[in-house]
Amino acid sequence: MSGGEHIEQAEKEKGTVGAGDGRYQDLHQIRLLTGKGELLFYTVAPTNISVLSYTNIEIKIRHLMMVLSSLPDIEITCLDSAECFDENKAYLKTRLSEEHNENIRKLLKQDADMLDELQTEMATARQFLFIARLKGQKEKQTFDSANRIEKIISEQGFEVRRMRKPDIKRFLAIYFEASMNGEQMPDVDGEQFYEVEDDEAQED
Repeated sequence: MSGGEHIEQAEKEKGTVGAGDGRYQDLHQIRLLTGKGELLFYTVAPTNISVLSYTNIEIKIRHLMMVLSSLPDIEITCLDSAECFDENKAYLKTRLSEEHNENIRKLLKQDADMLDELQTEMATARQFLFIARLKGQKEKQTFDSANRIEKIISEQGFEVRRMRKPDIKRFLAIYFEASMNGEQMPDVDGEQFYEVEDDEAQED
């Protein structure tokens, strides 16, 4: 995903959607527009295969193969469902090695233990996503593709849900290790800097 990607704002492209095509207005909530096309995201509930028999595991694998066969261009992404604390833990480790005040060392150790506990709690909290890349499609085609892809995945026994704007923003914040929460991400990548430039221009 390159710079310039943005979540489409709730505006219709002129001449593309008529007044009677209100069913497509929801598209801005489910797709990510980029300079090379658009992306659709589907989150899939993970299955705990440790409690499945060998036969059932084989069935799950076969179902996944059927999805990949029906959607050969689909992409799969797995990531933590929350921010990783590795940098924070590394910082605390460095501070502990440099700190000589025993009281401060105890506080740093408590912080490190807290992060370890949080990391352990989230160890199984993973997100599994199917990502579809679409190019040169009109809104109706995108709408039909979104429904078709979700149907194919669901028919193979996967608990699938189409991701919407808040989910996509949260995913991007984790994926790019952003310093902000997903809710704070602008709809258009970099638009906050244009707003600053506009304000400065008005002041001049």
